[in-house]
Amino acid sequence: MAVKLIVGLNNPGKDYEGTRHNAGAMCVELLVRRLGLKLEPKTAARVAQGALRGRQIILATPRTFMNASGEAVGPLTKQYGVKPAELVVAYDEMDLPLGTIRLRPDGSAAGHNGIKSIIAALGTDQFMRIRIGVGHPRGGDRIRHVLGKFSPEEEPVFRDALERAADAIECLITEGVDVAMNRFNRRPPEEPQAPLPPKPE
Repeated sequence: MAVKLIVGLNNPGKDYEGTRHNAGAMCVELLVRRLGLKLEPKTAARVAQGALRGRQIILATPRTFMNASGEAVGPLTKQYGVKPAELVVAYDEMDLPLGTIRLRPDGSAAGHNGIKSIIAALGTDQFMRIRIGVGHPRGGDRIRHVLGKFSPEEEPVFRDALERAADAIECLITEGVDVAMNRFNRRPPEEPQAPLPPKPE
C-alpha cells in the first residue's frame, strides 16, 4: 500500500528545538526542505502537502507533546483519509546506537510513549516506522538524555543519520518497504565517545 502521510514526532516549542526527542520532526523538516515545501500550523499539527516523483504526500509534525502524539496523528489520518498502512512515523530511539536508522513495517511501542499514544489513537500497531538512534544515556538519566541536545562530537553523526532517514522515507514512498529495509537497515558507524580527561602529570 502506498505511503500517504509521514509524521515526525517531537515536543513543540523553542525549548525543545534540537533535542534528541525531536529527531523524528527534524527528519520530516529535512524532507520538507528537500521538496521546497513549508509546514503550516493547523489545529494539532504543522502540515505540508506536496509530491515526490509524482506521488502525493502529506508531511506533518504534531503540535501536541510527545506523550499525546496520537491526539495529532489520529485526526490527521481521518482528515486526509489515510489508512494505518499508509502512515510512516519517524521518531527517536534510545535502544539504537547514535547514527543508526531502522525501518519497521509494524510492531509494539517498545516503551516509546509517542508510539504508544499513536497505537491507542489508531487502534492498531500496523503502521510503518523510521527509528533514528540517539543512543543510551551514559549516566542513566533517560529523561535528561532525550530532552538534551547533541554534543559537538555527536552532531555530525546525527546529521548524517537524518539524511539517511530522509533518503529511506523517499525510498519507502517510491520503491516500497522491502526495498527500503534491505537498503537502509545497515550497521551504523561507531558511536562517538566523549573525550577522556588528560592524564595527570
